[in-house]
Amino acid sequence: MIDVSKMSQHEKEELFKQLKEEEAKKMEARERELELYKETKNKLVTETVKKMENLSSLISRAKAEVYNDFSTLLRLKKELYGYRDSQKSHSFSNELGQTIEIGFREVDGWDDTVDAGVAKIKEYLRSLSTNEETAKLVSIIGDLLKKDSKGNLQAKRMIQLKNKEREINNPIFSEGINIILSAHKPQRSAWFVEASTKGKTNEKTGVPLSISACEFPDGTNVDLSGF
Repeated sequence: MIDVSKMSQHEKEELFKQLKEEEAKKMEARERELELYKETKNKLVTETVKKMENLSSLISRAKAEVYNDFSTLLRLKKELYGYRDSQKSHSFSNELGQTIEIGFREVDGWDDTVDAGVAKIKEYLRSLSTNEETAKLVSIIGDLLKKDSKGNLQAKRMIQLKNKEREINNPIFSEGINIILSAHKPQRSAWFVEASTKGKTNEKTGVPLSISACEFPDGTNVDLSGF
């Protein structure tokens, strides 16, 4: 331990100078480490994004090939079996139990007349006398008319409302629900490809096609210690 009180002024100045130099060296070393980290990070992010872009492009091309191949097969199937359909998806299997399913998904969409239909149903609800039975009905219909997080009515709930038409037996309600159902314009959200296999016990196993769904390869050491 250095006793500063016994040091001369010159010795104190030299010690202070030495401490400043050591602190400056530490700061320089830290700056170099930070710069190295930034350079490594930038390089790794750039390389990984490029790798993901290449993977995305590969998946995109594979998806196009699948649709081109199976669209031809689907037309042949319809010709051979002599039928037409408006299915949203089609499934094809082989003798090994492997399956490819292709098609499109839909989300609910509505034209601007839907609000007129909702207004009609609310008009019907306002016409009801207030009692315990009608309060329950108002609550049920109100729940079915609730919109989702995107501000859309849900078609399956509108079908539930339609099923109540005979029970309710009111022309204003009937007009409202029919306007709503006529306003339903479902929209295609995505074209999908799904693949699956069957194991020894005949269980169906989906082939993971998203990077999040894929497991790390068997026998591969993956460093997760930083998480």
